[in-house]
Amino acid sequence: MAEILLMIEWFFLLYFVALNGGYLLLNIVAIVYVSRYMQENTLSHLPEIYSGFEPPVSILVPAYNEETTIVASLRSLLQLSYAEFEVIVINDGSKDKTLDVLIEEFSLVPFPEAYQVAIATKPVRAIYHSTAHANLKVIDKENGGKADSLNAGINISRCPLFCCIDADSILQRDSLQRVVRPFLQDPSTVACGGTVRVANGCKVDGGFLVEVGLPRSPLALFQIVEYLRSFLFGRMGWSPLNAMLIISGAFGLFRRQTVIDVGGYLNDTIGEDMELIVRLHR
Repeated sequence: MAEILLMIEWFFLLYFVALNGGYLLLNIVAIVYVSRYMQENTLSHLPEIYSGFEPPVSILVPAYNEETTIVASLRSLLQLSYAEFEVIVINDGSKDKTLDVLIEEFSLVPFPEAYQVAIATKPVRAIYHSTAHANLKVIDKENGGKADSLNAGINISRCPLFCCIDADSILQRDSLQRVVRPFLQDPSTVACGGTVRVANGCKVDGGFLVEVGLPRSPLALFQIVEYLRSFLFGRMGWSPLNAMLIISGAFGLFRRQTVIDVGGYLNDTIGEDMELIVRLHR
């Protein structure tokens, strides 16, 4: 019995040594990558000039029972600093007044838009266009989950790149300009993601991040550290190795046709964002 307990103790010890050793190696790679990134962006604090010829982007916003927050989120997205983009909200069979709120706030009218069903989804009930914002569309469909909603948005999107976000995500005004850079620097890029932070302690005004801060709660501070490890250093460590295994569904940019070619998001999985990246690598 004592020998079995000793073997179990050694197993857990070696496991934690290997796990933390892997984290340490990723952090070392990330530090080297960050230092190179900072050298390439020494003038990033100066006002940036954009050509206006960046590729158009479709922002896909799956929404399910979001009547209390969806209006503020959309008003924030519609004010992003980018040359050409469209916002597509996918109402995934919400049981509350999400659709009614959108119709009233953004002056939506039914629009019989023709589109190709490149990826099979739950039936689409109607497509609405905003008479107040030319780049805003709303899809009303039967409930099928987040992956199914994103697939419906991909079918109806018109831009070569699409950006998937959560309905409660808060983006900086220049988020699209920053996240599209890898596509401009390397034409073979098919997907990239941005840094996801916890909003606790940050100052948000009118749906925009004004000031980055830290929460006062010790538990929330540990969450900040974990987000920095996983969303920033971890992924910046995997990226130079071309081994990125997940781009968060809260903020990711993808080449539309490539995602269609691999079959879009799968509905029969829990981590649809990770599963898609694995198929893109394959």
